[in-house]
Amino acid sequence: MSPRDKPLAWLSGEIKTPPFGSEARIEAGFLLRRLQRGESLGMPHSRPIPSIGPGCHELRIVDGKVSWRIVYHIATDAVVILDVFRKQTEATPLAVINACKQRLADFKSLTKTKKETGRAKR
Repeated sequence: MSPRDKPLAWLSGEIKTPPFGSEARIEAGFLLRRLQRGESLGMPHSRPIPSIGPGCHELRIVDGKVSWRIVYHIATDAVVILDVFRKQTEATPLAVINACKQRLADFKSLTKTKKETGRAKR
């Protein structure tokens, strides 16, 4: 990883991959690495989800007959993983949207507090 690459920040659950097959795992890793390097991804790999917040998107991972989504936010200093879920309906479930909104708000609050604390120490 280059020092210029953004780290991945996982906000939900354990830092482990969903039960992807090997090809889907490689694809997810490749797409996440591209995001870390600052690339902007579009369809068919990624689409924006403005209902969660600005800079929020979902990676679309197909694993055989199963579709997975990795919801992420591009922050100035990280790629923030908000959720990983199995896509079973046409629309993103409201529970997933609400959970991602809350995690994003928590992340922004935490990073704002850290920045303010860092300024106060100077």
